[in-house]
Amino acid sequence: MSELQRVVLSSLFVLCLNTVSGCELLNRFHMPSLFKHGDIMIGGIFQVSEKEISSISTFENKPPGVKCVGFDLRAYRWIQVMMFAIEEINKDPALLPNISLGYGIFDSCASPTNTLRAALTLASRPEETSACPPAIPAIIAEGGSTQTLAVAEAFGPFQVPIVSYFSTCACLSDRAKYPSFFRTIPSDYFQAKALAALVKRFGWQWIGAIHSDNEYGKNGVQAFTKEVKKHGVCIAFVRTLLHTYTMDKIRSIVKTIKQSTVKVILAFVPYIDFYPLMQEVVKQNITGIQWIASEAWITAIQLSTPEMYQAFGGALGFVVQKMAIPKLKPFLTNISPYTDPSAAFVKDFWEVMVGCRPVSSGEHTGTETIDEVCTGSETFMDLQDVFFDVTQLRVSYNVYKAVNAIAHALHQLVFCQPVGGKIMEPCLNLSDIQPKEVTDHLQKVNFRNQFGDDVFFDANGDPPASYDIINWQLRDGHVHYVTVGHFTSTADGDYKLSIKDKDIVWRTDKMIPTSICSADCPVGTRKARIKGKPTCCFDCILCADGTIANSTGATDCTPCPREFWSNERKDECIPKTIEFLTYAEPMGIALSVVSLLGASLSLVTMIIFIFYRETPVIKASNSELSCFLLFSLFLCFLCPLTFIGRPTVWTCMLRHTAFGVTFALCISCVLGKTIVVVTAFRATIPGKKVAEKFGPAQQRIIVCSCTLIQIVICVLWLKLKPPFPDMVFTYSNKKIVLECNTGSEAPFYSVLGYIGILAVLCLALAFLARKLPDNFNEAKFITFSMLIFCAVWITFIPAYVSSPGKFTVAVEIFAILSSAFGLLISIFAPKCYIILIKPEKNTKRHVMGKV
Repeated sequence: MSELQRVVLSSLFVLCLNTVSGCELLNRFHMPSLFKHGDIMIGGIFQVSEKEISSISTFENKPPGVKCVGFDLRAYRWIQVMMFAIEEINKDPALLPNISLGYGIFDSCASPTNTLRAALTLASRPEETSACPPAIPAIIAEGGSTQTLAVAEAFGPFQVPIVSYFSTCACLSDRAKYPSFFRTIPSDYFQAKALAALVKRFGWQWIGAIHSDNEYGKNGVQAFTKEVKKHGVCIAFVRTLLHTYTMDKIRSIVKTIKQSTVKVILAFVPYIDFYPLMQEVVKQNITGIQWIASEAWITAIQLSTPEMYQAFGGALGFVVQKMAIPKLKPFLTNISPYTDPSAAFVKDFWEVMVGCRPVSSGEHTGTETIDEVCTGSETFMDLQDVFFDVTQLRVSYNVYKAVNAIAHALHQLVFCQPVGGKIMEPCLNLSDIQPKEVTDHLQKVNFRNQFGDDVFFDANGDPPASYDIINWQLRDGHVHYVTVGHFTSTADGDYKLSIKDKDIVWRTDKMIPTSICSADCPVGTRKARIKGKPTCCFDCILCADGTIANSTGATDCTPCPREFWSNERKDECIPKTIEFLTYAEPMGIALSVVSLLGASLSLVTMIIFIFYRETPVIKASNSELSCFLLFSLFLCFLCPLTFIGRPTVWTCMLRHTAFGVTFALCISCVLGKTIVVVTAFRATIPGKKVAEKFGPAQQRIIVCSCTLIQIVICVLWLKLKPPFPDMVFTYSNKKIVLECNTGSEAPFYSVLGYIGILAVLCLALAFLARKLPDNFNEAKFITFSMLIFCAVWITFIPAYVSSPGKFTVAVEIFAILSSAFGLLISIFAPKCYIILIKPEKNTKRHVMGKV
């Protein structure tokens, strides 16, 4: 309701209070009503008629009275419960003793306009005449949230207390807008929580919603949507509905239901609005839908028929707690049109229940047939109707509690003490009762009624929330409301939901229905949102390599730890393959054999040199340096064995340092031999005494000093940042390469660089001595061996950098073996050939080139 409407209504209300008496308003509006005089009056507004017949005012004649059609049997019972409760209070000596309660009850015709008319009539203060009852300090109203909103908003500024028995809109809990509103039915805030809990309980993720086009439906679905979104539930569609809609609009809603894939639909509508849609659903034979009901229609007698059960059987809904009032049944069975023929609604009730219309004398017009007129002998004795079933009262019990709550508030106000106090004399004149005082005392009401139920209101005027979950079940040709669970809210905002699954009758295959937009993604896949659709609609995409989803319905794939990789199904992380050069694989075997072969050849050559050490060829090649060189080559051939196998701390430190030291020793020996050759040539020149200055001692010093420099570099390397075993993940996603990390790269390249310097120096000296006139010029062989050595290691660098995993180690081993074989074959193969194959050339004359 807009601010302008509220101002207009408030002004109209004040005008009525000041200028027009309640009796005058009653006569002016011509509204169906029930009155009983009492010392204190309680108002009641109920939608006994289903709708108002609208009329157009021409402003030329007096507006016609209110005309309504349809008769709501359930609302009529609510009226009877109010009247019964007031009579029960009047007979109670402890509650309002010597004070009689009266009532004024109006029919709102389910119209906010008529609700306001009735409320204005009830709340207006009449003149002091015997024809009019006293002012009404509290009103029990109303069944519809839209009608209640109109009254609560208009009467809020004047603190007239409104106690509703069936208005559940959460918006009415706003104390700033509705300071005098109370209710005995839980707010839709709690019902929305309960409905969301039910949806979560059965795993429904894709549901539709239909709500009435008023405050009740809009606020209810809005609260429900907010709650279910917390549980990841999606709303497929939301459609509005009113009983005044045309059949085209209703068929449009039914078409939406048929075209949707949802199997669960929430209907948050009053039964009057829902009935036309139910008829169309049954007519089009739409089955297989699980309906969830709000409390406004789940127990409506008009809807729960065997015909409706065809499509709506198994419906689940929340209703307020039920209670039995045994003394109410005699009161209901005593209703008769012959006791008070002028009483409102009783003839309509009699016609619905008995099937005939009671006619007073002079009323018969002669147009009715004889079967339509009652004979006067009809009774309810043999009539079995739910109207007289007082064992499962729900909304009726809310009316009963509302009357008793107002009575207790009036008792505290009039007697200045709660019910049961010793003082029985009024402390306040009944004529001085003000609505605001009744509102204040209603807020403080807290008592336990005769049924053991605690009646009180929280700060927002709401009662504690407690619902029964009921299920439509067909038994003996009648629809029964079977309680299958319970929902209770707690003071801390939490809730407790209990459901007996085995007691539920489902409409679909006698199993819990499923309602999803997309089936849960299987293991190994993840959800991928579809653009333009809710989150419940998705595609399933296979997890990327290295990630898994080991549960169904996964939203994301979980990355595997670094040491693991996903299997083919992407549902399990398996250890990555550990890769390193082993002795068992063909490459490792081949390199090991070649390494041992080279070491064996070095030993054999050394044995040959030792055995033939006195021969000219051996003497000419400097036997001591040759043996040192062969020993260093033997160590060089053994170095690759440290590169094969699983890297450890010791093997990583040994492999690079041993390689560096042995090759430094090897090249130092070659350098020493080169210097010997050069000095030997210089010694043949007259006047030169170079050979005397470069004897065996100097040779040993050169070899040792050159090797010592490499040893110092290696020691510093091991001291500062030594090599260590490392796991490399970058070469392959499915493999872990175990290799030796060089630690600091500077020492590693220093070791290689130093060997390179020695090799280049040796090559330069040997190149200068390559054309010596000797018949057996060793400088040529050294030059050739150094060329091979440099070529191997120059090619090694790019191959080493580009080779992945264990092939890096293989390339390094190949470079070591190639360079070692190059030295062994280039330097020692010619000598061994002469010694073993051509012994006749192993003479001094032949070596000196004099043959």
